[in-house]
Amino acid sequence: MQVLQNGRFAVSTWSLHRLLGAVHAYSPDPDKSAAPKEPYGSGVAALIDVPAALSARGINRLEICSFHLPSLDAAYISELRDAMAVSNVLFQTLLVEDGDPSHPETAERDVKWMAEWIDIAAALGAQRMRVIAGKQKPTEENLARAARHLSWLGGKAEGSGVRVVVENWFDLLPSPIEMNWLLDRLDGKVGLNGDLGNWAAPAKYEGLADIMGRAEICHAKADYGVTGLDADDYRKCLEMCERAGYDGPFTLIYDSPFFPDEWDGILLQKAFIEDFLREVPARRTA
Repeated sequence: MQVLQNGRFAVSTWSLHRLLGAVHAYSPDPDKSAAPKEPYGSGVAALIDVPAALSARGINRLEICSFHLPSLDAAYISELRDAMAVSNVLFQTLLVEDGDPSHPETAERDVKWMAEWIDIAAALGAQRMRVIAGKQKPTEENLARAARHLSWLGGKAEGSGVRVVVENWFDLLPSPIEMNWLLDRLDGKVGLNGDLGNWAAPAKYEGLADIMGRAEICHAKADYGVTGLDADDYRKCLEMCERAGYDGPFTLIYDSPFFPDEWDGILLQKAFIEDFLREVPARRTA
């Protein structure tokens, strides 16, 4: 297993969306406003404080949803980057949360808007920038359109220090067939962030085993029911990652009302994965 700088765990700010409160819906659509809204409440913490909160809990990688950035001004971007550096937190991924490279009418507009985020990601010190591959149905035409625009975007990021990645997410990529087709056409210009929670069980297990060997990073989202974390599902997803040979970091995605304090869910998932990884050598030698 490879040794990872700053450990093997990250947290996405999506896992803290109630804690952070306001969102800014940056969008390529001129009719959408980026004015702050509070769909998850007013929040009790600022994004600038998250790196220190992570470090205090033994986590040293961060992913930030674009809508959690309260400002895109250079001064704020510099301040946020400094906050990560002081806390020894590596900025793993900027998650760009709008745009559709597969749309027949707005794909070109959207991908040009996505390209504007490359400089922001670089200024923040991000290793990667995750974009949406597409939201349209997986027709041959829509897939080809997305591949063309994403290839262009990957080319625009060359030399920036930021690698563009996509996710097995939305209607364009409902199975490993479409996911692998797209990655093959992108020919390494764009990488994969595999998400454990975007596809539905039971088909998702074999799907994850198929794609996670190509993943550079992983959104380790857990499902919750009335009794808490679905341990059987989470373990099986992790087993599929192991089967595929995935050995990258796990981004802890907590997205449930089960724990009022989002940190409780995040740390439970971290402990679950740590226990699983401790068992791996024993399973391999059994």
